[in-house]
Amino acid sequence: MISRDNLDDYICRLRQGDRAALAQAMTLAESSHPQHRALSAQMLDHIMPYTGRAKRLGVTGTPGAGKSTFLEALGEELLSQGHKVAVIAVDPSSPVSGGSILGDKTRMLNLSRAEHAFVRPVPSRGHLGGISPSTRELILLCEAAGYDIVIVETVGVGQSETEVAAMVDCFLSLQIAGAGDDLQGIKKGIMEMADFIIINKDDGENHVNVEISRHMYHSALQIIRRKYPLWQPRVLTCSALEKRGIREAWQAVQTFWPVMANSGQLAALRAQQNLAWVHQQIEANTLAALFARADLRQHYQQIEALLQQNQISPRAGISAITDFITQKIFN
Repeated sequence: MISRDNLDDYICRLRQGDRAALAQAMTLAESSHPQHRALSAQMLDHIMPYTGRAKRLGVTGTPGAGKSTFLEALGEELLSQGHKVAVIAVDPSSPVSGGSILGDKTRMLNLSRAEHAFVRPVPSRGHLGGISPSTRELILLCEAAGYDIVIVETVGVGQSETEVAAMVDCFLSLQIAGAGDDLQGIKKGIMEMADFIIINKDDGENHVNVEISRHMYHSALQIIRRKYPLWQPRVLTCSALEKRGIREAWQAVQTFWPVMANSGQLAALRAQQNLAWVHQQIEANTLAALFARADLRQHYQQIEALLQQNQISPRAGISAITDFITQKIFN
């Protein structure tokens, strides 16, 4: 367990690529315990000089698109080229129990066992956008541990997976053809954020369907406003199961970073992402600080009781809480 007494030792081990130290550092960063949050902040401050050098890649896709199979194949290809690969695989948390299956590691057995790879399943804890609340901090820890490619695999349960695009450099949308879901893939939420669309399962009799989908996505990208002026998103195909087209897909993806870096867009993107993260965390911390006050909690419970008894409308309840905060706290 990381403590103030052994923090320096853990950071030293982390910098040397010790996977056990990285795993424990991630556990600390994910903890919501107040004492752990202070120690986690101290740890992140220490590692910041060693971050920012990795290529950050986000991967999303509908259920059944083969994200884990694709990442296993891609990870093995990257390892064969001498890269160190970290995968942060976000799993949905149950709205009933709050737990997560965290099964991605079992679907990436070869990658999780590889010496120069690290796979970390992470519960979303109900956080929207396909990520977990601590994903950004986990990326930084992986970079400090020497991983030069960090991949974030989103929950992949709908069209709200775009928040990962606000913390990675390049965003891949994995799709499948012939499943009756082509229209969902073309909907703007994902299409406008994707830097690459990769159609998986280009094998067997599905090849014709893949070609039809590839043409459809390519046509859609021509009329959608570009995310970056100098980058035109591309449509690629592969068979992750047969490990065919994976190397070609990575070769195409690699062209993204020189274009972004040489134009100054990559540095601007990361600076903008950091600011957005700070604003988001300030809002969350301010809300937590407000509801830590006994008087506000008591007033909120009274309003909650009235709402349950159907004596006031939800809008009136919101106004009552807002007026209380304004009068009692800010005046």
